[in-house]
Amino acid sequence: MVVARSLDIPVIDLLSSSWKSGRREQLVSKEIVKASEKYGIFKVVNHGVRMDVVERMEEKGMEFFSLPENEKHKAGPPNPIGYGVRSIGFNGDMGDLEYLLLHTNPSSLAHKAKTICKSNPNSFSHVVNEYVEEVRDLACQILDMLALGLGLGNYQELSRLLRDSENDSLLRLNYYPTSYNVTFKDKNPNLGSSRVGFGEHSDPQLLTVLRSNNVSGLQIVTDSFNGETWVSIPPDPTAFYIIIGDVLQAMTNGRLKSVRHRVITNPQSSRLSMMYFGAPPLHAVIRPLPEMVSPECPRKYRAFTWGEFKKAMYSLRLGYNRLDLYRLDHNSQ
Repeated sequence: MVVARSLDIPVIDLLSSSWKSGRREQLVSKEIVKASEKYGIFKVVNHGVRMDVVERMEEKGMEFFSLPENEKHKAGPPNPIGYGVRSIGFNGDMGDLEYLLLHTNPSSLAHKAKTICKSNPNSFSHVVNEYVEEVRDLACQILDMLALGLGLGNYQELSRLLRDSENDSLLRLNYYPTSYNVTFKDKNPNLGSSRVGFGEHSDPQLLTVLRSNNVSGLQIVTDSFNGETWVSIPPDPTAFYIIIGDVLQAMTNGRLKSVRHRVITNPQSSRLSMMYFGAPPLHAVIRPLPEMVSPECPRKYRAFTWGEFKKAMYSLRLGYNRLDLYRLDHNSQ
C-alpha cells in the first residue's frame, strides 16, 4: 500500500449552518453527507465546544499519563475499560501507545475515577462529564444534519441513539510517546523511523469525535490510481475531526463510509488524542433505514443489535472488517 502526502479533507463550518436561512442549513448538511460519502472523515470548525473544557480534559489526561508506571497500572488492566499499554484488545494486536478507556455513564465513570485519580476522583469525574456533555452535543448536531442531508423523515432518527440514557458511548485517551524502550519492528519501509502507534481499523460505533494536540500521526486509507493509499491528515488542535463508524455505514446501507485509519508515532513529539465514541444502547437494533433502501440500492446488511456487534468486535482482530459478518447475499434472496 502506497503512502501519500497529506490530504486537505473537507472543512465544515458549523457557525454558517446556524444562520437563519434554512437554505444555508440544507447546503451545509449536504456538504457533511458528501464528505461522509467520499472520505468518511471531515473537520469541523466553529464547533461551539468550549476550549477551556477541552484544555481541562487534556490537562487531566496528561496528569494521568505522567504518573509513575505502578500508579497508572492500578487503573488497569483494561477489561476493556481502564488503562492499557501497547496491547490493544484481547486478540494479540499491539501498538506503540498508552491509553485510558472510559465509559461515559456517570456512575461507571465515578467508580473508575477512584483508581485513576485517587487524590481527587470527584474533580476528574467532573472534568470528564463536562467534556463528554460538550462533545456529545456536537455529535448529536452532526447526526441531525446528516439526517437532514440524507432526507430522513425524522431528523432525530440518528441522534436519538446518543440521547438515550442507556447509550453505550465511550471516551478514549491515547498517548503516543516519542519513543518506547521496547522491541517493535514494522516491515513497512515507507514509515522510516516512525512506528505504528495504533494499527489499521475502522471505528465500530456511529461516529467518533476526535481531538488531538498539534502533532501529526493520523492517516486514512483512500482509493487512488495506484490502489489503496495511506494519506496523512494534518493536525488542528482548534478543530474536531468527525469519523464515520460501522454502525452509521450499516444504517445508511453503505452510503456513508466507515473510513479505515491508523496512527503513526512522531519521533520528535508526543501525541495526545481524545476520542468520543458515540454508540447506541446495547439493545438497539441496527438495520438499514427505509429511506436508504431502494430497487437501485437493495438492502446490504441484516439487522443486528449493538450488543451483538460489540461482542463480535471483541472476538476479532483489530483490522477485521466486522460489517462483512452482517452483509446480505443478494443472490440468495
